[in-house]
Amino acid sequence: MKSPLRPGDPPSLGGYRLLGRLGEGGMGSVFLGRRDDGPLVAIKMIKPEYAQEEEFRGRFRSEVRRAWQVPPFCTAAVLDADPEHPTPYLVVEYVDGPSLEEVVSREGPLTGSRLHSVAVGVATALTAIHGAGVIHRDLKPQNVLFALGTPKVIDFGIARALDVTSQHTRPDQMVGTVAYMAPERFDGAHREITPAADVFAWGAVIAYAGTGRTPFRADSPVATAARILTQPPDLTGLTGPLADLVALTLSKDPEDRPAAHELLTLLLAQNTGPQAISRPPSLDPRLRKAAEAAQLSGRHLSGAGAVPAVVPARRRRARTIIAATAAATLLMAGIGLYSRGRPEASAQTPAAAQATMPVPGAVRGAWVVDALDRRGQWNASTDDYGGRCSFKNGLAMTTPSFAMVCPGTAQTFAGDQAISAVVAVDNARSCAEIQFRAAGESSYWLDLCPRIIRLRHAGTLRTTTLGSTQNASFAPGKRRAVVLSVRGETASVAVDGAGVLTTKLTDPSLLAGRVAFGVGPVDEARDQDVRAGAVVTRAELRPLGDAPPSSAGPVPPFTDVRRGTTKSIVKVHGYYPKTRSVVVEPVLFMTGDEYCARFQVKSTADTPCEQAWLTEDSRMVVTLPTSAKPKLASTFDDPGRCAGDPVTVGTCPITADRLAERLGTNGLVELTTTNGTVTAMSDVYVP
Repeated sequence: MKSPLRPGDPPSLGGYRLLGRLGEGGMGSVFLGRRDDGPLVAIKMIKPEYAQEEEFRGRFRSEVRRAWQVPPFCTAAVLDADPEHPTPYLVVEYVDGPSLEEVVSREGPLTGSRLHSVAVGVATALTAIHGAGVIHRDLKPQNVLFALGTPKVIDFGIARALDVTSQHTRPDQMVGTVAYMAPERFDGAHREITPAADVFAWGAVIAYAGTGRTPFRADSPVATAARILTQPPDLTGLTGPLADLVALTLSKDPEDRPAAHELLTLLLAQNTGPQAISRPPSLDPRLRKAAEAAQLSGRHLSGAGAVPAVVPARRRRARTIIAATAAATLLMAGIGLYSRGRPEASAQTPAAAQATMPVPGAVRGAWVVDALDRRGQWNASTDDYGGRCSFKNGLAMTTPSFAMVCPGTAQTFAGDQAISAVVAVDNARSCAEIQFRAAGESSYWLDLCPRIIRLRHAGTLRTTTLGSTQNASFAPGKRRAVVLSVRGETASVAVDGAGVLTTKLTDPSLLAGRVAFGVGPVDEARDQDVRAGAVVTRAELRPLGDAPPSSAGPVPPFTDVRRGTTKSIVKVHGYYPKTRSVVVEPVLFMTGDEYCARFQVKSTADTPCEQAWLTEDSRMVVTLPTSAKPKLASTFDDPGRCAGDPVTVGTCPITADRLAERLGTNGLVELTTTNGTVTAMSDVYVP
């Protein structure tokens, strides 16, 4: 909506006369303008503080050059730009129409051909954007505008210029809207964002358009991020093949999502072929023409280079998953994009089914258990400065001067969480440290020192103490049980069962991240000649607010492999014979019929009842010791002799090293334990 210019706004910019304001965002202001008698245009003027940074100007220049190459298929065309202007600006086509957010807020969720047209239009825009080697990074309903009924995507191509400029990645600023961010956007590994993040955003946008709500909605950004990372989407209200496609694009793993051009092909095929009786009404000819043109326009279909000749295995499995519904089966058979394959023992529950089916007793979020007495989810390592992580009466950490961490589990944690461990420091000038919500260059730290306990925030440019106490002493050599609890924006610390410190977390951009243990001197500036040391044992990282699986109620529990004598199916994340350790995740393993009978799921084309075999992951990953000589068996060398039909546990002996090699990081085994020690493992064979 246009509003008058404010005092201080320039009357013109780069030869364009400014006629009013269209909006304001994190990067600058947007004006309505016109040059001479030309068409109306939208002009985004970058904030002056960004203009002072050469790094920003360079990236802005590069991104604008790419954005110019995006063909105007369901996008607002880039018309002009001046990265060298005192206040850099970008000129794009003015779209005189409401946003998708405004339409849904005013009229309610879209249905039928209107919803399908939005799905096709936004997928067309992403195909064009990715084909030019650009990633949008901020796709949301506010950035989908309607011009003469046809959706157009705006604000692509310049978000990265700000996103990777470290001087401007402040705690109060995130490039993107949390509800539409892919899980990898919260990953503490700080990995590069790919076009798959835009495909995830497409799924969230279409879910919003068709239901009037975001698929991972929660009461706060932190809780929303936690649901994105740990929960299936709520797609109640979406039906048919479109619901299946949306579910697939919302897969947690980016490799399980289709590329934009594949998504567009599937959407277009819903209007053709033998399934015509159930297809939505035909598309507007102008929209179909733009979509078909976008399919032919891309030089870099992946958005970051040539399309790989071989589709990754998980991508192939995702394509098999979508074939589970009858409508999608007809669709894919007509265009030959997706292939039906044999169900795999490690396959996830079908994406479409996850959206509507109860999760049977699973841990709500990652849950990590590791005694830290041997290799498992943490490994021995050294750093370039003489720091060392080893296993001696626990995870022993030493450093000659600077603080260091011992990286461990790759899990990303979000939402309410508890981190517990038994901790001891070596001497009076050493601090044990727990790093949490570590993402990119930022994180929170809990320092456990002999005379002080301290919570602090470490950002890109500075470190701030959030709270401290001297009421708990970590005397050298004394082991103390520590529990760090994070609930919403509050962090609390308890030592030996007594609360000692509570403080507010101040960085709204740190919604999730990894956890690591570390050690450092009490004062780095003063204690540079001190060799700091600490030991951590019995680590447990678990979500709060969810009880562990129990035998109560109609839902069967996962097996607690830590206690008693057990025999169950687990997923192996790592087997290390030399250190006599194995990292496992309990799962439920059953036929499709058993699954649907057990969880009272009615058999339809949209449920997994017809699947041969299914697993349900617990998300509880445990490091267990093995006995000196565990009984190991396999089917690998001779399935015909060592396995029955249709599925069985291996019966032929195998060496520990060969079993570790064959299982890799996701093999299924039947595990036998006695009081938490593994006594036997046999691989599970699915023909």
